[in-house]
Amino acid sequence: MKTPMIKITAFALLAFPLQAVQAQQPDIQRTELVRSDVSGSSKEVVQVRVDLGPEAFAANHRHPGEEVAFVLEGSLEYTLEGRAPVTLTAGQSLFIPSGTPHSARNVGEGRASELATYIVEKGAALVEPVE
Repeated sequence: MKTPMIKITAFALLAFPLQAVQAQQPDIQRTELVRSDVSGSSKEVVQVRVDLGPEAFAANHRHPGEEVAFVLEGSLEYTLEGRAPVTLTAGQSLFIPSGTPHSARNVGEGRASELATYIVEKGAALVEPVE
C-alpha cells in the first residue's frame, strides 16, 4: 500500500515543474536545420527555426556566440540587455552580440517564426538561461 502512494507522490512532484515551465513558455518549438563546423576555427554555425504560438515568450537567455534572428512570419518583440525593446515583422532581422542576455515575445495575433543563425563555440551549450 505504501509503494503506490510513493509512486503517485513522486509523479505529482515531477509533473508540477513541467507544468510550471510550460506556463512560462507556451507553444515554442525549435527545429535545428543545419549544424556545421566553421573552417579554421573553434566555432560552428547552427541554424534553427523557432516557431512561437500566440503570446509565447522565450525567457531571458544568452548564447556562446553571435546570433542573427530573421523573422519569417508574424511580429516578434526582442529585448536585449541595455537596449529598448524592438519589434520586428516578417523580412526584418536583428544581430545579437555574443553573450548578450535577451528575450523574445510573440506580440502578433497569430503564430510567429524566426530563422536563428548562430556562430558559436563548438561543444558549448547553445542556450544558457539568464535570470
